[in-house]
Amino acid sequence: MPKKDALSLGYQDWVAEMEALGEKRFRADQICGWLYKKRVFEWQLMSDIGLEMRSRLDELFRVEVPRLEKVVSSRRDGTKKFLWDFGGSSVESVAIAHPGRLTACLSTQVGCPLGCPFCATGQSGFERNMTVGEMVGQFLAMEARLGDIKNLVFMGMGEPMLNYDNVIGAVRNLNHPKMRGLGIRHITISTSGVVPGILRLAREGLGVRLAVSLHAPNDDLRDLLVPINAQYPLKELREALETYQEATGDRITIEYSLFDKVNDSVPMARQLGEYLKGLSVFINLIPGSCTGDARYVTSPPLQGERLCGDPVLHGVPGGGPDEQGGRCGRGMWPAQANA
Repeated sequence: MPKKDALSLGYQDWVAEMEALGEKRFRADQICGWLYKKRVFEWQLMSDIGLEMRSRLDELFRVEVPRLEKVVSSRRDGTKKFLWDFGGSSVESVAIAHPGRLTACLSTQVGCPLGCPFCATGQSGFERNMTVGEMVGQFLAMEARLGDIKNLVFMGMGEPMLNYDNVIGAVRNLNHPKMRGLGIRHITISTSGVVPGILRLAREGLGVRLAVSLHAPNDDLRDLLVPINAQYPLKELREALETYQEATGDRITIEYSLFDKVNDSVPMARQLGEYLKGLSVFINLIPGSCTGDARYVTSPPLQGERLCGDPVLHGVPGGGPDEQGGRCGRGMWPAQANA
């Protein structure tokens, strides 16, 4: 019988597994504490569990944290970009440094099926969805190296809403007080505009935050930059965002990557303001990550500042990617990376 993936199991799954072995609920608490709070991933090192039980756990469950291939640190702000190996599949995660805290940016798919032309991950093709345990494993592997991480965004490689059930499973495991106990308001799920996923999240009642990678204020341009717009155009996306906001009352983060002479003009900014009018949003203007496509060059910094000052935009700018491409899954692993 194949071993079960320990990091894919929820808390109630652990309770049921222990009951099936004739153990009481406190054993599930012990196991989850070792895995999620102490970040110990070998059964034989869990010292307050009896030797016989440790051997039984080793027979039945596998703990698969990814193998680190490379890590690159930003010289500017300490942000770290990790390249992990999951049984032959390479996946990126980022630990974004802020004063006094870290934010983990996790991948949800190996590759990405959306094919955005400015995104290296999108151009590399799609391999598969990641499991609950693989997403949890990225987070715990980063914490094992960096210490406690306060915030989490599902904004790495892949489209989270196309792996909805596993993403929600990872959220529940990392949020559960008996497991990692990460605050639900410190977790954000990003999407390129997959409307059914947004509507499901609105009904979920979880309390996570939502971010939308918009990148264009009209359908003609967004069809080019974010091809899934052809399936879920801006009018349908706007209706989904209204439904989400009515259900949750939460402000939505709008991610907008700026590309020189593509989507960074003042008229485009005003179209964006008009499109978002009536929604409670935070507009995060990000210098676009370039992947070698000559059509997409990062906007000059002064242009971003000019747009931020336009009175039509009611949001304020957020931080952009560092020099290692440490935001969203747009930059594939840099050639100069060192282990």
